[in-house]
Amino acid sequence: MSEASVIHDIGYQRYEGPRLGRGAVFNSLYVHGLRAAYGFGRSAKAKIFPWLVFGIVSLVAVILAAVRAQTGLLPLNYIQFADAMSWLIIFFVAIVAPELVSRDMRAGVLPLYFSRPLRAADYVGAKVAAMVTAVWALLAVPQFIMFLGAAFTAKNGMSDVWKELGDLLPAWGYSLLWALLFTSIGLLIASLTGKRAFAAGGIVAVFLMTTPVVGVLSILRSTDAQELAGLASPMTLVSGVGQWLVPDANTGLFIGRFGPVYLIEAITLIAGCLLLLLARYRKVASL
Repeated sequence: MSEASVIHDIGYQRYEGPRLGRGAVFNSLYVHGLRAAYGFGRSAKAKIFPWLVFGIVSLVAVILAAVRAQTGLLPLNYIQFADAMSWLIIFFVAIVAPELVSRDMRAGVLPLYFSRPLRAADYVGAKVAAMVTAVWALLAVPQFIMFLGAAFTAKNGMSDVWKELGDLLPAWGYSLLWALLFTSIGLLIASLTGKRAFAAGGIVAVFLMTTPVVGVLSILRSTDAQELAGLASPMTLVSGVGQWLVPDANTGLFIGRFGPVYLIEAITLIAGCLLLLLARYRKVASL
């Protein structure tokens, strides 16, 4: 019996459209990361925690705006508001950071990512940008709610509104510093393990372990030690920078003449964490 070869046309065609390249990949990762931070495109269970945190922070902002409208008193200014929400930010970062990077490691998709025209720097940049945006929005939107409350109850018209805007914009910059510092630390820790529970626990532990050090240093007799105590924890580090750049912020942290030291450490810590994160993924990409 003779055998005959048969060619079956199953409809495969070569792609002849535009090749979007690294920029489109970066943008896709950024959008996906930002959506994932707030649970979009995922189950209802994944939306509970981020939106619960967002709801609590926004509710506090609404209450502050209502109190100010009724009494004329300002319980917290914009910068103090960011400081007051610090622990909620930490828990938000502890949940979101593992979702953005640990999940990819556990699913084993990193070799697939890096087989495309995507570099380690693109991957890290997209993840950092997505998380910075998510954390910044967590503070900036409630701060804007506070601004609207003050603007609509202004007694002196546009002069009060412009003054309020002059207070809001530095606070948005302050919130961006919060987002950059906490994102860099959170993503670096999360990148070390594919298990989200371990990553979340590690992020919270870093902040829990550094906070008591500030308390110990602040009770020393040395004035310099007290003013430098805030350098020991990321939370008080950000407060120190805010107090130096915006003296009227009243963050409650006494930094004396060491404001530039706080800023230098903050920049160094952010840059160091991002460089280590990049080195981590360059190693993965080379495997």
